[in-house]
Amino acid sequence: MEQKKITIAAGQGFWGDWLEAPVRQIQGGQVDYLMLDYLAEVTMSVLAKQKDANPALGYARDFPPLIDRILPDIVAKKTTVISNAGGLNPKACAETIVTAARSRQIPIKVAVISGDDIKPLTTTHDLPHLETKESLSTIRDRITSANAYIGSEPIAQALKNGAQVIITGRVADPSMVLGPLRFAFGWDDDDWNRLASGILAGHIIECGAQSSGGNFSGDWRSVRDLAHVGFPIIEAYDNGDFVVTKHPNTGGLVSQATVKEQMVYEIGDPTAYYTPDVVANFTTARLSDDGPDRVRITGVTGTARPETYKVSISYFHGYRTVSTLVYSWPEAIAKAKAAADILRTRINDLGLRFEKVRAEVIGANACHGSLTDIDNPDIPEVLLRFAVQGPHEKDVKRFTREMAPLVLGGPPFATAYSGGKGDVSEVYGYWPSLIPRSDITPTVEYLY
Repeated sequence: MEQKKITIAAGQGFWGDWLEAPVRQIQGGQVDYLMLDYLAEVTMSVLAKQKDANPALGYARDFPPLIDRILPDIVAKKTTVISNAGGLNPKACAETIVTAARSRQIPIKVAVISGDDIKPLTTTHDLPHLETKESLSTIRDRITSANAYIGSEPIAQALKNGAQVIITGRVADPSMVLGPLRFAFGWDDDDWNRLASGILAGHIIECGAQSSGGNFSGDWRSVRDLAHVGFPIIEAYDNGDFVVTKHPNTGGLVSQATVKEQMVYEIGDPTAYYTPDVVANFTTARLSDDGPDRVRITGVTGTARPETYKVSISYFHGYRTVSTLVYSWPEAIAKAKAAADILRTRINDLGLRFEKVRAEVIGANACHGSLTDIDNPDIPEVLLRFAVQGPHEKDVKRFTREMAPLVLGGPPFATAYSGGKGDVSEVYGYWPSLIPRSDITPTVEYLY
């Protein structure tokens, strides 16, 4: 008997990803679910600042226009959209979508998943730093957001109740794929191997085109037509096996190599990948070719889920400014280094206090530091990038007036100056921690 199959397409790997990707995923063929991942740790601090300025915001504002654009297609094709674009204000995001759908007289049921925002609990819980074990008291008065990574259960519940668009806050990224798998196949809460397989499927497509030929460190020249790269699609089966593929006649590449690169991306221990749903062992996975741009994965195993949720806390961490200046041949690198020395001397002369001072000579040492700190006089041009960060805005702002004078008062042949003249931005820190599952209660609300 043929196994039941569902398809889950990735349309977004981060907030700022290709706007056309989700549209192409919907219009390029039939998919049952479209998963859009907007959130990174730094994104939460950005959304917190926006929500502080306007309580009606705090979500990815380009998500509602996208849904409005693809709404007729997802309704006609009965495709369900699942996204964490809700950020810190999923209900406001959902209300915007429902209002637009009503104006077009297209009925739609939107589920709002919340319960991840634990900022109120930071006043009663210590939540020590996951790595350094420092007490939360050291940053408590500067916290801007605090969210637990909840799992797939509320997503499966929303699907059971007929939601066509599901908007979450800080749900674990791969759980957005596991949710529809649990719903479609009825997997038990303790079916650890299948749950682990679903988590790996989600992990492989959560970063968008990174598993279908983008950012490929192998034979990247063989990846064709990245201008029209096809984002990845999962074909999943009820026994836990799945195939990674993409729509036909799209650019990019799905191969064992592209999939393996994504498998090891940001995971820590591959034998114990902790999620809210299961602890997955990626090393038991077996990959095989299943045709052009098709990789089949079997054999994933897992063990019982942890009794804690991971927590992501952002906090205010001072100010910074970045300025750049281009130096041209001859001796471009030497001139850029001399300019950086001048800036360091002037920082000391002015008594400016910074926690970090960083000079990079892009074209010589920006990516690998001293490992590639060359001094080739024949390099035609380099970019000096000079950044400072500190707790005092006035010190950072004062430094912004020091780069521009080098155009006429520093080494010769400087051009393309940028930054400075009061251009100061706020800096936010990241504080990971754990919280007992019993302290978190995810909720699902429906809007029509």
